[in-house]
Amino acid sequence: MLLDQRKWAGMSLVFGVLSMTMVPASLSAQEKSVKPGINDQFRKPDVAKFVERFEGESREVFDKREKVMEALAIRPGLAVADVGAGTGLYTRLFARAVGEKGRVLAVDIASEFLDHINKTAKDQKLGNITTVLGKDVSTELPPASVDLVYVCDTYHHFEYPARVLESIHKGLKDGGKLVVIDFIREPGVSSDWVMGHVRAGQAIVEKEITQAGFRKVDEKKGLMKENYFLVFEKASNRDNSGK
Repeated sequence: MLLDQRKWAGMSLVFGVLSMTMVPASLSAQEKSVKPGINDQFRKPDVAKFVERFEGESREVFDKREKVMEALAIRPGLAVADVGAGTGLYTRLFARAVGEKGRVLAVDIASEFLDHINKTAKDQKLGNITTVLGKDVSTELPPASVDLVYVCDTYHHFEYPARVLESIHKGLKDGGKLVVIDFIREPGVSSDWVMGHVRAGQAIVEKEITQAGFRKVDEKKGLMKENYFLVFEKASNRDNSGK
């Protein structure tokens, strides 16, 4: 909830100091878009074209999907959220991995993608998938509902990273994990497309996530050439020291 600044007028210095403890929440609530228009192509996506684009061998996270799944080591019975699920490539892999006693929440801001995921889940008899229509500022995950949140080639599409991370933090159970796979962005190394399309490199991404109440617990180096693979844990009591 945003603070009504008028209520603070004339208050003592003590209350001013106390209000400083609320800065992270206040900043996330007032956050401005870090890259306006980054998601315009997903407002009314042509699903067939994106299936071809997302589920082709030229895409590293598709080509390495078996190695990624092995590294994730998802156990039967877990609740997993695929944030930025797109055409459902990993959603369906997760559904098979968690089994009948587990569940997968496929989160996306495009209802067309979610309709496609629902259809393919029905066609493939995957009854443990639930689609969730997210917002630009929130994943809309129910509180403490999942053990793992998976964000693949999607973090750079977060227009409001602090607010989205806040919703992920709330959606994870205590001790839950956040996995972020995204493009390596290094001048002189990365392609011109990555440099122009991806707003921030790994160091900035890690800083934003740890400031949101997570601590880095692992990094899968060498698994991919174009992407980094980071694992974070939800810190108790919003301990975002990163330690």
